[in-house]
Amino acid sequence: MKYFAYGSNMLFARLQRRVPSARRLGPASLPGHVLRFHKHGADGSGKCNAFPSGRPNDTVHGVLYEIDDKKLSRLHAAEGPGYEYVKILVNTPKGEMEAFMYRARSAFLDDALAPYTWYQAFVVAGARENRLPGDYVSYLENLFGRRDPNMLRRLKNGWILKRRRSPRDM
Repeated sequence: MKYFAYGSNMLFARLQRRVPSARRLGPASLPGHVLRFHKHGADGSGKCNAFPSGRPNDTVHGVLYEIDDKKLSRLHAAEGPGYEYVKILVNTPKGEMEAFMYRARSAFLDDALAPYTWYQAFVVAGARENRLPGDYVSYLENLFGRRDPNMLRRLKNGWILKRRRSPRDM
């Protein structure tokens, strides 16, 4: 089944750690939505949400993956109870396709949140890796992220980002 990733799962190495059988299909976009970092994460920081704007010119860019539906439970567990699984239509270079994505549940939204800088780095790296539009990448780079006070979590996620650059992960 097709999965539209628009947050940290855009980064192939990140998604593969969660679902090793994932296969990248390419860039995709979701019209009528805006990207927000207002989903309350388990760590207290802001996580991505493709928020419906009602404006057709608003677009969330992301990556379309093929995921074995037998492996979805691993991805559901990684995303947690703050997201709901929804079917959507995305635009791709090959036309419109049906996919699923995770949308934040309203009880988990808080516009005062900001992402941790390591999470923001995952999102930016995924956008660059998949050659999303330059102005969109610039938007992601210029967001205000905050430093994670948990050093072990910072180091672990920094290691994942560095490791993805090794030849084994290409």
